[in-house]
Amino acid sequence: MKFNKRSIVDIELEDVEGSDYPDFCDAWISSARWEDTGEPLSDPELEELNDNKDLVYEAIIKVLY
Repeated sequence: MKFNKRSIVDIELEDVEGSDYPDFCDAWISSARWEDTGEPLSDPELEELNDNKDLVYEAIIKVLY
């Protein structure tokens, strides 16, 4: 998955509930790593990532399916 023109991997999600299907509006990304360096995203980077609900939804769909 791309974020700020870089790939992120090892995405961990929180609050993905079946009762929230299909929107998953309460879900959020709790951690991820930059693919090129292996470094975890910082808290400010995670906040920016979670502000983009389309990216969060994309991550949920990739993890679930």
